[in-house]
Order: sequence, then C-alpha cells, then structure tokens
Amino acid sequence: MKAHRLLLALLLALLPASGFAGSNETGAPQVAIEQGSLAGTLEGALVVYRGIPYAAPPVGTRRWKPPGPAPSWSGIRSAAEFGPACTQPALPSSSLYYEAFPRTSEDCLTLNVWAPERAQKAPVIVWIHGGSLRIGSSASPMYNGANFARRGAVFVSLNYRLGALGWMAHPALNAESSAGVSGNYGLLDQIAALRWVQANVAAFGGDPDNVTVMGESAGALSVSYLLVSPLAGGLFDKAIVQSANARAFPALAETAFGMPSAETTGERLLDDLGLRDLPAARAMDAQQLVDRATQAGFSPQGTIDGEVLPMQIIDAFDRGTQAKVPILAGINSGEVRAQRALLPPAPASAEAYESAANAVHGDLAAAFLKLYPSDRIDRSMLATARDGIYGWATERIVRKQTAAGQNAYFFVFDHCYPAARARDLCAFHAGELPFVFGRLRRENLPPNWLVPTEPADEALSQTMMDYWISFAATGTPRSDHGPVWPVTATGRPTCASITVRIRVPTRCPACSNCTRRSFSAASARIGNGF
Repeated sequence: MKAHRLLLALLLALLPASGFAGSNETGAPQVAIEQGSLAGTLEGALVVYRGIPYAAPPVGTRRWKPPGPAPSWSGIRSAAEFGPACTQPALPSSSLYYEAFPRTSEDCLTLNVWAPERAQKAPVIVWIHGGSLRIGSSASPMYNGANFARRGAVFVSLNYRLGALGWMAHPALNAESSAGVSGNYGLLDQIAALRWVQANVAAFGGDPDNVTVMGESAGALSVSYLLVSPLAGGLFDKAIVQSANARAFPALAETAFGMPSAETTGERLLDDLGLRDLPAARAMDAQQLVDRATQAGFSPQGTIDGEVLPMQIIDAFDRGTQAKVPILAGINSGEVRAQRALLPPAPASAEAYESAANAVHGDLAAAFLKLYPSDRIDRSMLATARDGIYGWATERIVRKQTAAGQNAYFFVFDHCYPAARARDLCAFHAGELPFVFGRLRRENLPPNWLVPTEPADEALSQTMMDYWISFAATGTPRSDHGPVWPVTATGRPTCASITVRIRVPTRCPACSNCTRRSFSAASARIGNGF
C-alpha cells in the first residue's frame, strides 16, 4: 500500500498542484487514480465523481467472500453516474423511510467523491449510510456531499453489501476462509473502501492523514464496528456517530447472550430457503435470495468472530482496545417515535406500569421510575426505548473515549418543526440528517419525509454543518453562529445539545454546575453535561 501511495504521489507531482489531471475537450474534469483515469462532472466550483468501483464485484463465486481487488481499466472511465444500490428488499411505499432507487444490483461496491475544484490536503469525510444493514444507498439525494465540499472537505460516500448477502455466516463459509471465519462481509466492504481512500484520495485533493468516518443508525453501528476492528486500524483519524447502538451481537460458533451462533443462523436460513449447499446458494438470484431471507426473518448484524470483530463493542471500549480518535456522537430526543414497533405493549394503567418496573428492576425501580415516571406512560416508554437502544450506548462510547484521553463530544438533537410536530414525530430517528447535509428542500428528501420549512431550520442546519465540518477538519466542533462546544479535561465527556429544548433523562456528575446558553432563533443550546 505504501509503495502504491508513493508511486501515486510521484505521478501527481507531474500534474497541476490541485492534484487533478485537468479536463477533457468537453470540459469534464479528469483524475488519475491507481485503477486508471476517471472523467467526472464539474458542478459549479466542485468536481464530482460517481460510481467508482473500490472492490471486485461480489458476484458468482465471490458471493460471501471478502472484497477482492478493485478492477483496473485502460482509457478514461466515465464517473458521471451513481452505481446501482446494493440488492435489498423494498420498503412499503407508505413508510417514512421509503426510497426507490433507479437500479439495484449485487455488483454494487462503488463510491462517490465530491471535492472543491482545486482542493489540496483537504479534510476527508467518509459517509456510511444507515438502513438497518438491510436497505439504503449512497445515491440517496439526502446524502449529496456538495455542501460538505463547498465548505472545504472532500466527501466520500459508499455502498456496502446488505442483508443476507452482506452479513450471513455459515460453517461452509468458515471452511473456505483462510482465517476460518465468515459473516461481516458488509463491514469488510467498508474497510476496503477506507483502504481505497488511503490509496487514492490525494488525487482528489484530500488528505489521507485526516480522514473522518461518519454514519447514522446502521451507519453509526458500522462506525462503531470500525472503531473496534483491528482491520480498520490506522484507516481513519476521527469518527462521527449519529444514533448508534452497542447491543450484544452473536458469536460465530457458539451461543452468546441467549442468541444462537451466527453460523447456526446461517445454516437455518439456507435450510429455510431450500438451498442444499453453497453452490446452490451462490446460484440463486440475488434479489430472490434477499427477499426470501427477509421474509424468513434474517436479521443482518455483525458477528463476533475473533478476527474482524474480536469482541463485543462495549467490551472493546471497556478494555481500551478501541481506536483512539476524537469522536462526535449523539442521539435524537424522539428516536423511537418513528420506530414504535420496537416498543412492547403498554401497561393498562400507572399501577401496572409501576408493578412491571418493580418486577424488572428490583431495588433500582425507584430510580427507574424517577427517570421514566408512570404519569405519562407513552412518553416514558418512548424515552426508555430511546435510551436503552441509543442513549446508553452513545453515552458509554463518549465516556470511554474521553477516559482514553480523546476529545469526545456528545449531542442531543431535539429540534422540531411544524410538519414533524403535526405527526408527533419531533426529532425522529434520522431526523437530523437533512440538517447535517443541508438538504432541507422537498426535492432533496425521500418522498414521505417531513420537510422543514421554517427560517430557524435553515439557521440550525448552517450551524450544524459548521460543527460537523470543523470537527472533521480539526477535531474540534466550532461555529461562528453558535456557542463554543467546550472541551473538558476532567476525564468526563464533553456534552452538547443541538436542540430547541433540552430533554435528556439522565445527568452526569459534571451537571451540578451545568450552564447553558442559547443562540440564533432559539435553535440550539449547549452545556457541559447531559
């Protein structure tokens, strides 16, 4: 890898100082990377390259194998169009998160680059999309990286294998592997993309020594996996984690935390699909396989295999084996309002709620009921699920990273606007994304998304982009339009709320002297505690 980068650097020394090869006769920008030459598009003061393959197509006998070397080509390859989304099941068209992509394919391991036209050693942000490791695409209009590039970053977004194609383990796959493991193929794709970035991003004007990985939901889970995977060591320098979770995950070959082994789950899946062996499974149509696996209840997730994921996320942070990099991490106050299927049936009365709390929490029930009281059962259940899935994991990651000597910034997104309030979906799961990307208009959002329309929405979005991009550039979130996001040196996490009002259920020890100051259109507040 170092030899490739040295050769690329020598080649680039012969090119213009921006790192770009220039333009062809049509004015399209061109760039030389390790695989060959690319022709992109010039969009204002930005150059954009879409659909760049970063690994071999994972098809045929390469299905359920680690990503192979990226293909090379002669001549100039067009990079004007997004590659297809990875094969995935369709969501109901009524879903808030529904989005239709023009093309899907098993041959989907591509990435996209937005860069300032004359970038030099610009900070790099690598975006990993969410979607429960089951759905999603880097081609979503909401994930357009132009606003990051306009503010001086080189922005990279990527596809990775989803569902059973990306996350199934199986004993026969273990036997094929030189490491004796299987599963985690989607995570290996992400690692391959980060290696591609290290080798090639300088050609686009990016700094391979200043790379931030960023993800939301399943993308945030992926970033958490990357933080604890030894295979990702040294491939990034900072992390942005939006709505992560750190639940227990299945072990490869043994039961753990009441879950069957991952390879047992894979065996059952192929049995359910009537597939007698791997050749038959690899011959099955990709869309049919994904659809039937989804119907069979296959849940894509990481596998603790001792190789790609040596241990549970929480164990890695507790033992201090995670990547020691600055982190910006947070949750949304209304996470579960759009995920009510995660809630158990509500108790019939306050008495029944309190009885259940006592039965589950024992001598901690009083503390639980103080945080999640019985007078508003629906609100308390939403808060309990939010904190149990997202809040606890995110706060723990922030605390552990701070204890490891890294700057770690915590936020709570609690902004609401009329369309979300009308649906009782204030600060819903993923609701911060249009603000982070600066994509607030209807045409830039999924068809059923709740569109922000107030002047304060735009002000908040501009400030959040300031924070995110300055963090990627320097490791410290700053904005001329917002308050200082303070750094503590006490071993406690630095916390902030990007919020209209702060509603957080727990208080850390730093909160006894917590001070908060609001800014611009009452769109955010900040403090040194949760």
